[in-house]
This record gives sequence, structure tokens and C-alpha cells, in this order.
Amino acid sequence: MKVLILSSLLIVLLILFISFKQNDPKKDGPKITVKVDKDEKSMPNKVVKSNEEWKKILTPEQYQVTREKGTERPFSGKFDNYWEKGIYRCSNCGAELFKSETKFDAGCGWPSFYQAIDDGNIKIVKDYSHNMVREEVRCGICDAHLGHVFDDGPKPTGKRYCMNSVALDFEKKEK
Repeated sequence: MKVLILSSLLIVLLILFISFKQNDPKKDGPKITVKVDKDEKSMPNKVVKSNEEWKKILTPEQYQVTREKGTERPFSGKFDNYWEKGIYRCSNCGAELFKSETKFDAGCGWPSFYQAIDDGNIKIVKDYSHNMVREEVRCGICDAHLGHVFDDGPKPTGKRYCMNSVALDFEKKEK
């Protein structure tokens, strides 16, 4: 009886070992399953540059904020109290981010929006810096740090996308 139990246990361990070796992420890389919707929009091209390339095309302040995850001083940005009609774009790659119609005065010192133009043009990443847990907003096209999003915004979304002005460019709406 002991021999039967030991041999059964050995077979189970052998099966588990073989199964584990076949799915070893160190050997083949992690296994990722992606569900693709047939009606999914095509993703825009990603913009990838080296730090040196970014330094050549951005101002020192833009580089510090968007590539090194800095923050401009509150109430100092050109778009904090700016109310023209148009589109706010990523200052690094030109991706459309926010419509002026979704901008509101949050009183925080940074331009604030309650909705992005397209969720594919931004991405949200957990930020654990400064002994806090926040949600960082990055450009979905070039990965520039834009600011943070909070759950204390107005309706209809309840979101407050708090952006750095130097991370944005503005395209005025033609009349």
C-alpha cells in the first residue's frame, strides 16, 4: 500500500514539474492572453525617443516635468487661467488630450479637465512617490508625464485631470 501511495505521489510531482517547466516565464517570457475586439479602433503610432533626443526638442522645463516626472509650481502655468476654445495637445508629441469644453476651475493652480478626448491617448499608472498613492496621467502615445487624476471632479465623470501646463500645447478653435 505504501508503495502505491508513494508512486502516485511521485507521478503527481513529476506531472507538476513537467507542467511548470513548459510554462517557465524565464525560458519563454511571460504568457499573456490578449482579447481583441473585432471593432477595435487601430491604435495610433507610438512615439519613442531616447532621452538625448527629447532633450534636443524640449525646453529644460518641459523635459524636467514630462520626462523626469516633475511638477510645475501651482498657479504658474500658462494654461491655469486660460479659457480660449480649442484642443489641448501633448507638448511632446502633439496627441489630442482634452477639449476646452471639459476644462474647469478646480482652484488647485493647474489646468483641470473632467474628461479626456480619447482614453487611448492617455494612460493611467499608479504613482507611489512622495509617500502617497496617486494615479499618474501619461500620454498614451509618447509616455510623457502629464499630471495626475483625482476622483473629486465635477459631473458627469467625477474626475479631475490635474495637468502641468508645460505638458500641454493649445490649438485654438477657428471661428
